[in-house]
Amino acid sequence: MAGIQNSAGEMDNKFPCKDEYRKYRSPLVARYASPEMAFNFSDVKKFTTWRKLWLYLAKAQQTIGLDIKDDQLKEMEDNVGNIDFEMAAAEERKRRHDVMAHVYTFAQCCPRAASIIHLGATSCYVGDNTDLIVISDAFNLLLPRLARCIQRLASFAEAQKNLPTLGFTHYQPAQLTTVGKRACLWLSDLLMDLRNLTRVRDDLRFRGVKGTTGTQASFLALFDGDGEKVDRLDRLVTEMAGFQRSYIVTGQTYSRKVDIDVLSALAGLGATIHKVCTDLRLLANLKEVEEPFETDQIGSSAMPYKRNPMRSERCCSLARHLMTLVGDPLQTHAVQWFERTLDDSANSSLALVLF
Repeated sequence: MAGIQNSAGEMDNKFPCKDEYRKYRSPLVARYASPEMAFNFSDVKKFTTWRKLWLYLAKAQQTIGLDIKDDQLKEMEDNVGNIDFEMAAAEERKRRHDVMAHVYTFAQCCPRAASIIHLGATSCYVGDNTDLIVISDAFNLLLPRLARCIQRLASFAEAQKNLPTLGFTHYQPAQLTTVGKRACLWLSDLLMDLRNLTRVRDDLRFRGVKGTTGTQASFLALFDGDGEKVDRLDRLVTEMAGFQRSYIVTGQTYSRKVDIDVLSALAGLGATIHKVCTDLRLLANLKEVEEPFETDQIGSSAMPYKRNPMRSERCCSLARHLMTLVGDPLQTHAVQWFERTLDDSANSSLALVLF
């Protein structure tokens, strides 16, 4: 490894590996995330959603009466996926503002539409609304997988309902139970998690078209003080984004109580997974259950025949991390002064990424 870095501690470009291996890669993506979930939290998903939101806003503004041309909308629509990420990064370094960097980058490929991109909006119009879309889509990926897990465990419980096994209290031998009954304990918890996660998903609303402090003043100015038009704008964009409702009251951001709800439900799922997999690890030691062991799998370097409960251990490890994340939104909500502070931004992008 001595030849990897030069004397200044910099990476040696002659080291033969792809660029992606020269920088930190989150194990959440590289090892544990599904391709669908990894894409859901990707830059491509994020910034194409920003552009879609700008398009929805312009379409709704045209519908309500602003002087926006069809060719401007067509230009925006044709370039939703045409993102010059290098230009955007350079602009952000110069402007120290991620949203305005992408407004500028979008405008470069939409010169006719440049004057209407982000018209009347604030940064959280794209930032917060995109987060809500991503969270909603993540739940839509997670919930069917959880339901499938419940279905398979229910089938196992039914098949093993009459198989006796020793029950434990205080991890001391107690009375007999059945394997199916014990599986039903796990099922009951998972069904509560399914209920809680579904509720949180269904309770999610769109931030909608709000102004810099949530007053919609900039949009009132665009529509000459006509509040009904502003309300209609909010409804139209909310529907275009796939939501039935928007939050009635916001500051610059949606309330960070929403993030508390999201991560509390996810932390609850993490606790259930940890309990189930801990039980499986204990049962593996008692030789009552065994995880699948593949033909070429190796238990350990010294004892390759060992059958470690590695899947359960991995689940416990990730679940433990998931359970700790709920502290972040609690702190963020507690210290978000008045209409908004920016110290939630980097924090929420880290806390909400583990689905």
